Amino acid sequence: MCGIAGWVSYDADLTRRQDVVDAMTETMSCRGPDDVGTWVRKHVALGHRRLAIIDLPGGRQPMSVHTPNGDVAMVYSGEAYNFTELKEELTKLGHKWETDSDTEVVLHGYLQWGDEVVDHLNGMYAFAIWDERDDRLVMIRDRMGIKPFYYYPTRDGVLFGSEPKAILANPLASKVVDTDGLRELMAFTKRPGWSLWKGMEEVQPGTIVTVSREGVRTRTYWKLDAKQHTDDQETTVARVRELMTDIVHRQLVADVPRCVLLSGGLDSSAVTGLAAPHLAEQGERLRTFSVDFFGQEENFKPDEMRDTADSPYIRDVAELVGSAHQNVMLNPAELSDPAVRRAVLKARDIPAGLGDMDTSLYLLFKAIRAESTVALSGESADEVFGGYRWFHDEKAVNADTFPWLAFRTSMMDDRSSLYTTELRQKLDLESYIADQYATAVGSVDHLDGESEREARMRAICNLHLTRFVRMLLDRKDRASMAVGLEVRVPFCDHRLVEYVYNTPWSLKTFDGREKSLLRHATKHVLPESVAQRVKSPYPSTQDPGYAAALQQQVKEVLAEPGHSVFGLVDKNWAHRVSEVDPATMNPAARVGLDRLLDLYHWIEMYQPTLELS
Repeated sequence: MCGIAGWVSYDADLTRRQDVVDAMTETMSCRGPDDVGTWVRKHVALGHRRLAIIDLPGGRQPMSVHTPNGDVAMVYSGEAYNFTELKEELTKLGHKWETDSDTEVVLHGYLQWGDEVVDHLNGMYAFAIWDERDDRLVMIRDRMGIKPFYYYPTRDGVLFGSEPKAILANPLASKVVDTDGLRELMAFTKRPGWSLWKGMEEVQPGTIVTVSREGVRTRTYWKLDAKQHTDDQETTVARVRELMTDIVHRQLVADVPRCVLLSGGLDSSAVTGLAAPHLAEQGERLRTFSVDFFGQEENFKPDEMRDTADSPYIRDVAELVGSAHQNVMLNPAELSDPAVRRAVLKARDIPAGLGDMDTSLYLLFKAIRAESTVALSGESADEVFGGYRWFHDEKAVNADTFPWLAFRTSMMDDRSSLYTTELRQKLDLESYIADQYATAVGSVDHLDGESEREARMRAICNLHLTRFVRMLLDRKDRASMAVGLEVRVPFCDHRLVEYVYNTPWSLKTFDGREKSLLRHATKHVLPESVAQRVKSPYPSTQDPGYAAALQQQVKEVLAEPGHSVFGLVDKNWAHRVSEVDPATMNPAARVGLDRLLDLYHWIEMYQPTLELS
């Protein structure tokens, strides 16, 4: 796991721009605290920061191979979980090895198969290869978009990086945010390829981007296709169990300490239950970590999204599998600390406005990193198996928009009320969301003869796997890599995603509940309490002290009436919300306070040029 950066310029001599290459690479130091390297030639510069996971002494990058027609060099971020099998296959084809790293295997895979190396990979990855044999750059991202990857076309080439900050460190990139960037930031639809920064794009999941003297070309190598599912219920459950077991075991491979993120929900508990006995066979006790808030269990009150506190279920799982469990406890002062907020903003490069759900995740990962370098997560199971409540809410399912926007809670009420009237008129979020929804639904592949119900639920699942999940994967990667922690996501293995995606909705809910397939496939490793637990989302503090701390910080921002944040945020709204009783504050208002503070600190940190015409 690492951070990559690079620059291709067909009209310049980059050997004279080492200082810029170093600056771009240095922005990725949080992603790779263990080592740094650059590879510079006249028209290309590659930078790498390494977090050593496999073959600690041998996996240094950039990694290159000399061929009779020129060098082939690569910078790589991620893990190829099937690298052992690939290495055996390539060895039989005559390849020789200098290291035990998966990086060298991927590089030799490219030498053997070219761009088609993607068809051989199982894992999470974002990598760039400079092929001197034809003077082209090849950028490749994993199928689900687990690892982030951005690029910025220039007049004579391209800039690229794991994160926008690597690109923004180059003087050719402008820190401009226009209305198009802001629309998506506020709309929550995750337009494919979107970057907040004008002129910058994502390498889309399952995509190869090739840069040559002729320009930039993209090719999709993987997408969700509709396929007939012929397995019966028993066979389907058995296949999910088989896949999950293989995936978890593969993703436990590392030469550094490992752990599992345990929330007490079905998803993370299933991963924990499959991981613990596998490590026990190797004489290792599994470590598990969770996050909670002081007083939350004792004072928990059921709300629209959470029926029960997590702690009792976490204890049940830890006791069953015998894990060495650690509960990371947080208080309102830590969650609302402006320094922590700025650390999250620096990690994500965008003012996401998720408040304590972002800061608590960052603080959890920071605590874990003191003891482990690799963590397995239950992220993405809800998208794969249909776990969110709106999957089972007929109004949300049948709404003519994204279901996560149609599902109404007090936290989601009027999400744009904090912005100025002028900005809301310019952005016209309602039209933007409608356009994005029409585009997304129109791209879904269906089976001939599919019933209206099955076609609708296939579309809903597709929206989550091609849009919603990408927001969460980006959040998790950025928060974890900001502290040098590699988080792996077993539920994003493309074999599992493809198989479950094509199971009929009736099979996904065959026991009358959400995530039927996962529950039955893993119940042999779950305590009964968790097997029967209703879906509960990532925890959020219920302590009014958090809202009170936000109010005080907003009052301090209001003391700077000329600040450019008020070109976006309505001062009257800020005044009004900063004075309400925090104990009775509407959850949507608290979300608004977090968004305001994110915008304020983001502007202070990045000094963006806002083009709001």
